[in-house]
Amino acid sequence: MEDASLLYVTCANAAEAKAIAHTLVADRLVACANILGPMTSVYRWEGAVTEDEEVAMILKTRRDMTVHVTERIKVLHSYDLPCVVSLPIQGGNLDFLAWLNGEVD
Repeated sequence: MEDASLLYVTCANAAEAKAIAHTLVADRLVACANILGPMTSVYRWEGAVTEDEEVAMILKTRRDMTVHVTERIKVLHSYDLPCVVSLPIQGGNLDFLAWLNGEVD
């Protein structure tokens, strides 16, 4: 199913990621979310190199939902500029991909 995508999102902590994930799944914007453990992020923000602990979230959805999911995350997220990037799914378990497609509305 070539119209499926993974969205990579970073969050301030697991509680924020869980809250966003639950909302997106309940609203049928994504089929599921995987929340990954703490990681260290190093980035430049407002002219300074910054280091923070974050968690990553991988969301599975249809490609045509990317804009809707991104807009919803921007409303729910604590960051001024949340990281949301889309990666196309180019293959895999067709039964899983059919389930994914059926869960997103």
